[in-house]
Amino acid sequence: MKKLTLIFAAALMLLGGVSCDKNNPRNNPYTPIDLSTKAGVFVQEGNNFALNFIEKVGASTQDDYIMSPLSMQFLLGMILDGAQNETAEEICKVLGYGAGETDAVNEYCLAMLKQLPALDRKTTLKIANAIFVDDGWPLKKDYVDAVSRYYQAKIENLKFSDVDGSTQRINRWCKDQTNGMIPKILDSVDPDMLAYLLNALYFKSQWKEKFEKSASAQEPFVNEAGIKSEKLMMKQDKNFPYTENDVFQAVRLPYGNGAFAMTVLLPQKGHKVAEIVPVLRKEGGWNEFFRTMDTYDVDLWLPRFETKFSIQLKDILSAMGMPRSFDPEKAQFRAMSPNALYLSFVKQDAIIKVDEEGTEAAAVSIGGMVKDAAPAPGEHVVFHADHPFMYIISETSTGAILFAGRYGTK
Repeated sequence: MKKLTLIFAAALMLLGGVSCDKNNPRNNPYTPIDLSTKAGVFVQEGNNFALNFIEKVGASTQDDYIMSPLSMQFLLGMILDGAQNETAEEICKVLGYGAGETDAVNEYCLAMLKQLPALDRKTTLKIANAIFVDDGWPLKKDYVDAVSRYYQAKIENLKFSDVDGSTQRINRWCKDQTNGMIPKILDSVDPDMLAYLLNALYFKSQWKEKFEKSASAQEPFVNEAGIKSEKLMMKQDKNFPYTENDVFQAVRLPYGNGAFAMTVLLPQKGHKVAEIVPVLRKEGGWNEFFRTMDTYDVDLWLPRFETKFSIQLKDILSAMGMPRSFDPEKAQFRAMSPNALYLSFVKQDAIIKVDEEGTEAAAVSIGGMVKDAAPAPGEHVVFHADHPFMYIISETSTGAILFAGRYGTK
């Protein structure tokens, strides 16, 4: 009995140690993402795309907005895999890459897809990709292989003629992938579509330095039009990475183990939010600016807030440099399917909630590819075997030759 008691006590001590270890910062270290040299270069290019995207979306609306450049990068990456020639070149350039860099884009997206969700145990990050295809209109095998490998995309056939059933299925996928934050992305599917391509991004994390709820209080807030109101301000006075210039102040609030952070950029008196992105470009881009922040004791006030936003992006993406994708006469998406015609629309819905505990956010990006119901076009060729010829019998996947011969010499 004494021996059993000692074993039981040892087991309790072991369990207690494991429980304590879960909250030990040493067991949640931050290890930077491991990227190839070329993919690492694309981080800078990707952030340039993000700044351009933010600037264009911000200029398109007078309302508060929340959107995800990363979600759009994943969606455009899957679309790029189905694009050809000038259409592919335009998408590459919009994303910040050079023409013909599709493979490198894929490798970069795969690295982000695999590594981002594992960076912080206190952060939940879900990235999901899917393509819903009208049944009976298959995608090309090479395209399916590419999006399955690099984007881990779920490919599912639906009967778009069953409008209600297909709409419900796509919306349910959005709801499931965003923990219910975005329950609907489509009002109705269109039977003229070949496929709907989607990316969903879900983020939830705790502040590394949480705000005390008891410190939150209603404080004055003045918008850009000069209209005064009161907002519930969260407050704390602690050390944070900080910098400032003539146009804005910036403070970085880490989450969890520091793998993720929110940087708040606040215009100085006499300046507006629209001036921030141009300054970031002058400062050497987002990556360079991010590295210039030093630690200061910051008396921080930040509103508790929630924002929902939905935006159609056809005009914005066209203006950014990819108009061919939306042009029925010029779009080239035959690498996706013989019946892929052009992008009908690209849309993103997003939501964010910020409070004393941390942040929860989600985004769904969707693109609709119109189908060409006519037989796939092909070049007209003439093949008249009216003189001697050679023939080969081979295995398809490897090209291994089983038989070879010649005919018609006599």
